[in-house]
Amino acid sequence: MKITFVGAAREVTGSCYLVETSQVRFLVDCGMHQGARPAEQRNRHPFPFDVRAVDFVLLTHAHIDHSGLLPKLKLDGYAGPIHATAATNDLLRVMLPDSGHLQEVEAEHAAYHRSRHGNSHDQDPEATVPLYTVQDALACLGQMRAVEYDKPFSPGAGVRCTFRDAGHILGSSIIEIWLSDGGQQRKLVFSGDLGQPGRPILRDPELIADADVVLVESTYGNRAHRNLAATLDELVGAVNHTLHEKNGNVIVPAFAVGRTQELIYYFVRLTREHRLHGLNVYVDSPMATAATQITMRHMELFDQEAKEVLGHRSGDSPKLHFTEGVQESKALNDIRSGAIIISAGGMCEGGRIRHHLRYNIGSPQNTILITGFQAQGTLGRRLVDGAKSIHLFGTEIPVRAEIFTLGGFSAHADQPALLHWLRGFRKPPRQTFIVHGEEEIALEFARTVGTQLGWPVHVPSVGESIEI
Repeated sequence: MKITFVGAAREVTGSCYLVETSQVRFLVDCGMHQGARPAEQRNRHPFPFDVRAVDFVLLTHAHIDHSGLLPKLKLDGYAGPIHATAATNDLLRVMLPDSGHLQEVEAEHAAYHRSRHGNSHDQDPEATVPLYTVQDALACLGQMRAVEYDKPFSPGAGVRCTFRDAGHILGSSIIEIWLSDGGQQRKLVFSGDLGQPGRPILRDPELIADADVVLVESTYGNRAHRNLAATLDELVGAVNHTLHEKNGNVIVPAFAVGRTQELIYYFVRLTREHRLHGLNVYVDSPMATAATQITMRHMELFDQEAKEVLGHRSGDSPKLHFTEGVQESKALNDIRSGAIIISAGGMCEGGRIRHHLRYNIGSPQNTILITGFQAQGTLGRRLVDGAKSIHLFGTEIPVRAEIFTLGGFSAHADQPALLHWLRGFRKPPRQTFIVHGEEEIALEFARTVGTQLGWPVHVPSVGESIEI
């Protein structure tokens, strides 16, 4: 039995792991690499395994860095089932076609640029062909199979699985996998992306009692998140200062799934607590609108606090506007003050958020509110790191708006929460792999686990195969 780390090893995106026994081969996740051009080029590389020999796929959750290459997997010949929770299936019906649409748009832009400027040395000819299309994504959805939390099932010979609540986004899962092969038994646990305990809307990540092999994410493995109460104080201060003192707009890059719904929750709650007032909140993302509707259909997955806040109608609520088309989206660019605009994508690499940055980032009266992780090489990361200007739509734009970063809203567990989850195991696993973290952070978290828990740990590299 062995596992190959295809992606999200010493890096944050591209989650994909190949598990092999003498009887089966299967993937856990099949995610897209996100970031600058090198990441985009990696998405086009052939899979480093025989796609047709894969028996099934287990999917931890719907975020594109975990699911975004599923349509490509199908295009390359994969015909088997993709197992995920019902909520994940619902989200992917929106997210994968949206990803396909973005691939088509980016290919059109590349083709246009190529037609105007010719084949210069820095242009990738493959970029003029979409990685996959909307129709490719829709075809892939036919392979999805719904799995219930806490209900064991057998997807293949000698394999038994149970999905547990990871508390990261709607439908997110920790996956327990029992393998039997040639008289050997192994239990694997894939953390997926773990949520931060004590956060609203979703339940806390479930603790797992035992495992032989554990793969644990390390996105924030080197730090503790800011206290939630202090983070809400910062949010209130940034919004009130921008709207009522600077008379500007608040522009929020946010992932359409998870972060957008969390922000809506907080704006509702803080308005009812009379800490914010007169809010006009615009959600400008078709995918975020659909994801919000899906979220409200799965209130059985909410924690008790969220059920009470979101299930209670009140006159003390912000005005929520969900844009319904391109013209409504463009009309937001004419608003000079008083608006909170939440738009995808969360790292400013694509989507409508780039248009809102174009029209707002050059004015000091506005605030760009960063509420989530920004991977290396992304526009969002450059803003957090203090970029003085940015390049958008062929134009260099000075950064004059205030860049305000809230560190306490992450949907990922911080270092104390990750350690708390690992301490839930009754004894050390035989093997622990630190994954899904930038290299320096993953290495630091590995040292922390070794020091504080005394566990043997390893930080694998992309392409590394290890016997388990």
